[in-house]
Amino acid sequence: MSKIIDNNKIEEYLKKAAAPDDKELDEILSHARELKGISFKEAERLLLVETAEGIGRLAETANFIKEAIYGKRLVLFAPLYVSNMCNNECLYCGFRKSNKLITRNTLTMKQIAKETEALIDQGHKRVLLVSGEGLGKSALDYTIEAIGTVYAVKKPKGNIRRINVNIAAMEVEHYRKLNAAKIGTYQLFQETYHEEAYRRMHKSGPKSDYEYHLGAMDRAMEGGINDVGVGILFGLTDYKYEIIALLQHIKHLEGKFGVGPHTISVPRLEPATGSDIASNPPYPVTDSDFRKIIAILRITVPYTGMILSTRENASMRREALHLGISQISAGSKSDPGGYTKKEHSDAQFSLGDHRSLEEVIEDIVDYDHIPSFCTGCYRLGRVGKDFMDLAKPGLIKAHCYPNAIFTFTEYLEDFANDRLKEKGYALIEKTIKESISVLNLEDSVRKNIQAIKEGKRDLYF
Repeated sequence: MSKIIDNNKIEEYLKKAAAPDDKELDEILSHARELKGISFKEAERLLLVETAEGIGRLAETANFIKEAIYGKRLVLFAPLYVSNMCNNECLYCGFRKSNKLITRNTLTMKQIAKETEALIDQGHKRVLLVSGEGLGKSALDYTIEAIGTVYAVKKPKGNIRRINVNIAAMEVEHYRKLNAAKIGTYQLFQETYHEEAYRRMHKSGPKSDYEYHLGAMDRAMEGGINDVGVGILFGLTDYKYEIIALLQHIKHLEGKFGVGPHTISVPRLEPATGSDIASNPPYPVTDSDFRKIIAILRITVPYTGMILSTRENASMRREALHLGISQISAGSKSDPGGYTKKEHSDAQFSLGDHRSLEEVIEDIVDYDHIPSFCTGCYRLGRVGKDFMDLAKPGLIKAHCYPNAIFTFTEYLEDFANDRLKEKGYALIEKTIKESISVLNLEDSVRKNIQAIKEGKRDLYF
């Protein structure tokens, strides 16, 4: 059993613990509103809240924390799948090795450039590069070349300014090479922290090694990558177990490196071609439980980015705005070549939200949130511990809010229709009056907005 995850301790707690009473819940949520996070023991108590009223209170507290720290803004990105080749037998995944129902494809650099152009033409500035685990020893070199290809694409209306990467677990020296390619966040999901469930779900291939996979974040940080992103695929085992184990993993990273993950992703199992388990999760997570999961994570680790993908439908993604989610994908495809082809039969999983980037942005604006494509922190070195040192005293908002407005202004000038443009500028004006003026940044922000309208691009604090 891993030294990082104490399986016996988690299972003993879940067998014996009872839900907190009203007094204890009041105390925990009051502590949470101090914006310093709560103890992991307090988080374990919140996991046992089951009543609709109690979950509602968790949601209210999470929204308060999210808006106090990040403001009413939401970072947008798109996944860029470059290969669905895979050597693993993961029972829940459409890319798994034995699945004969999909066509295998690894994009050429020319095809990757075309996909990048399509994303830029939508208005995207940030991508998550994703690859199956079937390219063998050449995988890293291919990924690094793909990163260079994406960054090299320039169009009159923009370019990709940040590439986060989701590829297989590697050795420290390989992470050093990946880091040198100027990536943003390195992302890898544990899928499930429960070792027995993990071994049941991962029948063969490199990914079947639980300990090696779990140690990937240690090796990535040892290799110089400051920002790492973790995640759980909810539905493989009891979500309460998963959250407690995730917090143990975070505690381990904080103890060893002085900083935990930059982001946490919270995907639920969705149907995938050729996978019965994906359509029939062993431990299905209800919408009510899912709301609780998001809220508890935001309350517990308030300065960590939380990502929701297009696995979820539009309705749930709207709710997530008020539960603590700070990043979402939009206009996504989960198959190689998905942005330049019409058929999507080779996807990793089914999407729940099929709206275009423009439709998602208008929806976000209608909910009074500023869509953000900001990449300033990454390029100014505000990453890892340096980012947290600004975030925890509440100083990061002075960068995040203005930079969100600048990138949204770019989008409005370059891509928005007249209706969205009118709505967008009205929201920007409201945000300046309600939030930017409080930060004493109104003059600087207005100056940059005018510069963008006059043709300047890529301005950030």
